[in-house]
Amino acid sequence: MASSTNVPSFSSLSLFLITFLLAKPSPTWSLSTDFYKNSCPGALSAIKQTIDSALAKERRMGASLLRLHFHDCFVNGCDGSILLDNTSTIDSEKFANANNNSARGFNVVDDIKAAVDKVCGGPVVSCADILAVAARDSVVAVLLGRRDSRTANRMAANNDIPAPTMNLSALITSFKNVGLDSKDLVALGGGHTLGFARCTSFRDRAYNDTNIDPAFVKALRGSCPRRGGDNRLQSLDQTPAKFDVNYFKDLVGLKGLLHSDQQLFSGGLTDAIVKRYSDDYGAFAADFVKSMVRMGNISPLTGGQGEVRKNCRRIN
Repeated sequence: MASSTNVPSFSSLSLFLITFLLAKPSPTWSLSTDFYKNSCPGALSAIKQTIDSALAKERRMGASLLRLHFHDCFVNGCDGSILLDNTSTIDSEKFANANNNSARGFNVVDDIKAAVDKVCGGPVVSCADILAVAARDSVVAVLLGRRDSRTANRMAANNDIPAPTMNLSALITSFKNVGLDSKDLVALGGGHTLGFARCTSFRDRAYNDTNIDPAFVKALRGSCPRRGGDNRLQSLDQTPAKFDVNYFKDLVGLKGLLHSDQQLFSGGLTDAIVKRYSDDYGAFAADFVKSMVRMGNISPLTGGQGEVRKNCRRIN
């Protein structure tokens, strides 16, 4: 059993995850780990260099890019639709409830796109794959070969992206609707081992929830008043820049930041999974990569579907 006190660095974690993925057979359709091997062999290294530069400037960016991939996949599949700006025909998902004034990292995606297109000599790598690889270089390995959508769906984003106010039953249903199960829910919830949340996301928990550690709720109320301070940040677990199991330890200690986080350990059917992950980093890491791959395979556009955008913010 792996000890949570011996947690790999981001680079060694990525190596573990890549090795795990390459040992698995690719699906019968066109996504694969080496999709750009012939069309643009320098693509992945160009993406990694840009990601490394962004993370060096702001470690929080890794969590933001992972979140973009998550929010993209939950709306009509992993098709890069979250990157599209508003136009006369596109109602951008950037302004959906779960993303407005919250989703970030779009400028980094722009930088990646410019770097990759320069290396490839044109638009070869899709924006949807750029999001997936950005998540990989932040945490996890993925399959490649997605195409970009030609539209966005703000209504679906409002309805389908799991909200921080959801109870366990609603969370399970939200994941089931995209083909993911309760184990995926808990494993992907572990992505909150990285990053921060705004006061608006945890205010209700700080003032209305009862299943919360008294000292923790006092600290939350100190950083997030009942009125005002909407953009004040609080780390999602006690080590927001490290991929570890402290998120799950916090849940067991009734110190989950979001209402939806604590629902994973609230006397329901996911309690046992949370408890296992809190004690076993290896189990969490292995299940996280499986669930990330499953999420990344939600209804991708492949082959002649969609397009490869020249600019991630607008259709060709």
